Amino acid sequence: MILLAVAVLSLMSLSAQTKDDWAQLGRYTYENARIEKAPDAVFMGNSVIDCWADTVPQFFVENNYAGRGISGQVSSQMLVRFRQDVIGLKPKAVVILCGINDIAENDGYMPNEGIMNNIKSMCELAEVHNITPVLCSILPCDHFHWLKNQNIYPAGRVLQMNELISAYAREKGYEYVDFHTPMTNRKGGMRAEYTYDSGHPNSTGYAVMMPLVKLAIEKSLKK
Repeated sequence: MILLAVAVLSLMSLSAQTKDDWAQLGRYTYENARIEKAPDAVFMGNSVIDCWADTVPQFFVENNYAGRGISGQVSSQMLVRFRQDVIGLKPKAVVILCGINDIAENDGYMPNEGIMNNIKSMCELAEVHNITPVLCSILPCDHFHWLKNQNIYPAGRVLQMNELISAYAREKGYEYVDFHTPMTNRKGGMRAEYTYDSGHPNSTGYAVMMPLVKLAIEKSLKK
């Protein structure tokens, strides 16, 4: 009976930890433990990265990249898990792609300055551990199909954030990957041939993104 009680309490504790794991620190625990060779680059991000590793897994395997994206995450959540999902893997570079879920207010309103502060903090953590940051633009988006509240119009704010990210990259000497320009339509959304839902790339969209980010990583590692 005592052993049964202990087991029940352990399961309740595990359930509570999973439920309360705001930053989803447990998402990649198993994958991180299995890594034997340090990645050349870790991709930190949201669903765009999460789906990328599932849609084109060979891109990550062949280039010794590790995808550490989590669907729906805002920049604050990425910052919280940055140590274990990036620094702990000891990569040469980290590709950071985030911001759209902050704009969507997935965890409440976050001003552009707050998003940039989180990006800057991730870059500073990376540099302290000799990891080279590669910063990416937010992908084009003119509406959020998953939101009931359609009073958020992201296209203009996406452009504002991309200007801030690219300016910071220039200031720090980081490579900046511009996904927005080749993938946008006239309304500031993603071109139809590159997406299946207006916000996430399909395989054709990822085919546009892959050579751009790979070149940026190669340039960063040569510096």
